[in-house]
Amino acid sequence: MAVSVGDAEAFFEQVADDRFVPTAYTRGPWDQHSQHGGPPAALLGRAVQLRPGAREDMRLARITLEILRPVPLRPLTVTTRILREGRSVELVEASLTPDGGQEVMRARALRIRTAPGSVSPTKGALAVPVPERSRPEPFFPVPWDAGYHTAMEARFAAGSFLARGPATCWLRMKVPLVTGEKIMPLDRVLVAADSGNGLSNVLDFASHVFINPDLTVHLHRHPAGEWVCVDARTSIDADGLGMAEAALHDAQGPIGRSVQSLFVNARG
Repeated sequence: MAVSVGDAEAFFEQVADDRFVPTAYTRGPWDQHSQHGGPPAALLGRAVQLRPGAREDMRLARITLEILRPVPLRPLTVTTRILREGRSVELVEASLTPDGGQEVMRARALRIRTAPGSVSPTKGALAVPVPERSRPEPFFPVPWDAGYHTAMEARFAAGSFLARGPATCWLRMKVPLVTGEKIMPLDRVLVAADSGNGLSNVLDFASHVFINPDLTVHLHRHPAGEWVCVDARTSIDADGLGMAEAALHDAQGPIGRSVQSLFVNARG
């Protein structure tokens, strides 16, 4: 069961309370049968936020996603459970399992109680050019017509998809996460944050792989507006271990950080 790109209006179609069918927009650039990490990461974030009984006075402050195996373009079942429940802090686990398969992605999310207006905020200045002053640029060549690369708009303030080294890129979702739903601020962050290692690659795509088996995102503020900036850089050790880290911004200033561990190896 799948949704053709001609019918697709979002990354996922919800067909039951806990079941979602990926559309062609979730397809990643490396394998036509696997999803980009961003959309399923956002689906888990959504599950944490919207699970039955979730407290409205709590906000996600940190989420760690373990990518256990490639996420296929097959229907996915989402499950959630509370690991720790407190007055001011809670820890929630969410999981994705495809039909007829093993668990492919797991998230542990820390949510913290909010009290609007209780403290004076610290506001960092925007340290990157705004989207309007950044240059539109298409994704690097992908051998299929529809995928994550066609569902996202990218504007670069520095670097590019094909240039090696650090990059500063604004990303905007062209379609919602789930058909018929409004895009939530957390959707925008998690769909974008998993692109950090691809944006700041330091090795040739054609000759090397650099796979992230995890993604951790810390947020002190959820984004306002449609654009999320990923200001990313990658570090690699000679033994084949790497790390991609990024400062995350919206048009008002910093919102948090993301980190990915990397497995780096020569292709073939």
